[in-house]
Amino acid sequence: MVDLPTPISAYFEADTRDGDAVVQCFTETAVVKDEGHTYSGREAIRRWKTDSTAKYTYVVEPFAIATEGDRTLVTSHLTGNFPGRSVDLRYFFVLEGDKIAGLEITL
Repeated sequence: MVDLPTPISAYFEADTRDGDAVVQCFTETAVVKDEGHTYSGREAIRRWKTDSTAKYTYVVEPFAIATEGDRTLVTSHLTGNFPGRSVDLRYFFVLEGDKIAGLEITL
């Protein structure tokens, strides 16, 4: 396991629970981009996470961290019951204090 900044570690921990736990990791005006969609604000982020959690069961294992400008890139191995069952994803986090202001998830 890599040594993650506290807000990012809290995100991955909350991701094992539910959308309500995940949304607490974000600022009020945070933006998430995932699978070609953009979710702005905590309520949209809650729906995104609740819907994706209901759709698939998965486990995320972060294994690398880097900085790109103002973004923290966390590369993670994802396994679960989605098509393909295994993939490495890149999570680009923008932090604001102890919260996440932005998250983009890409292949």
